[in-house]
Amino acid sequence: MAKAEQIRKSLSGNEAVATAMMQINPDVMAAFPITPSTEVPQYFSSFVANGLCTTEFVPVESEHSAISACIGASAAGARVFTATSSQGMALMHEMLYIAAGDRLPLVIAAVNRALSAPINIHNDHSDTMGERDTGFIQLYAENVQEAYDNFIQAVRITEHPDVMTPAMVCYDGFITSHAVENFHMFSKKEDVQNFVGENNRVENSLLGKENKLIGALGLQNVYMEMKRSQLEGLLNAKKVCLDVAKEFEELTGRKYGLFEEYRLEDAEYAIVIIGSSAGTAKKAVDDLRDRGVKAGLLKIRLFRPFPGEEIAEALKNVKAIAIMDKAEGMSGNGGPLYTDVVSSLYGRVDNKVVMGVMYGLGGRDVKVSSIEKVYDMLQKAVQTGEYQRHVYLEVRE
Repeated sequence: MAKAEQIRKSLSGNEAVATAMMQINPDVMAAFPITPSTEVPQYFSSFVANGLCTTEFVPVESEHSAISACIGASAAGARVFTATSSQGMALMHEMLYIAAGDRLPLVIAAVNRALSAPINIHNDHSDTMGERDTGFIQLYAENVQEAYDNFIQAVRITEHPDVMTPAMVCYDGFITSHAVENFHMFSKKEDVQNFVGENNRVENSLLGKENKLIGALGLQNVYMEMKRSQLEGLLNAKKVCLDVAKEFEELTGRKYGLFEEYRLEDAEYAIVIIGSSAGTAKKAVDDLRDRGVKAGLLKIRLFRPFPGEEIAEALKNVKAIAIMDKAEGMSGNGGPLYTDVVSSLYGRVDNKVVMGVMYGLGGRDVKVSSIEKVYDMLQKAVQTGEYQRHVYLEVRE
């Protein structure tokens, strides 16, 4: 596959994602504004108004209505996008289960923001982590480049016949959504549209030639089988994600996997992290390496379905692991990422120091020195054999 022509641009994450949407040219976008995702439909509606795409833009009165409109359009066979954050995503909650259960491959730009209360407009992952069991694919981005690239790839993944599952493309509010970064984007819309392919769902939808029922009643005799089938589609997304990433690499030169391993090949101390804080953590890793500490990092890209077996394999040689959560699970047993990683390690990788670290809630600043404290805790735990299983980073107790 020949490489596509690309240009270097300086855009915010929201404008980059809205531009990816415009280049794909979906059939329908329904959206309601909420900070910090508001700019996505704002930019996109201007693209529609200026004739840069032919999408039917549907302004609605709430996020519940936005996802409901998307569900109806997707059921009719349309290629459908929306965007939201925080309380808006929470208001979509019941409809997310319906979108996933009805196997409708719509895509949400999920701009991560803390859930209230108290009211907070800054970043953590409580909104999308709160929807992790809905059946949506979840892809997380570290920066503007990844947010743009993930959105384009998500369309291919969701619409694959073995998957047929909706997706959230998640990136950190304000940190990634509003910060302007240099990134590379396709210079021609045609290259994006050729990559994602035509929307071939119409004949398999409510508007197809054959009668079709979507949203049917499923009682005890079929519900369990339908959920099992739904899970299989979600699990299939793992392989499809890698296949699509391989094609994307051939087209752009940018490589993606289920996660990124940073200086992990010979690491003794590793952290597992999601989102923009990975950039800060990489700087900490480099500084520690310069001081002779064998630090490494594993950054999650695909959180649902969770690549547990592959993560266990990647971490098998380290001595100590800190799992970083930007969402409080309120169980007293660590955050969502911690519980998933620990369950993946169980029976596969033993005799490790494993700590859960809660950090960055409500946008609490995470510095290089903050991450270095985590590596210090790991080193001391290995040396002494004593450590706390769960800690809060940079908190006033």
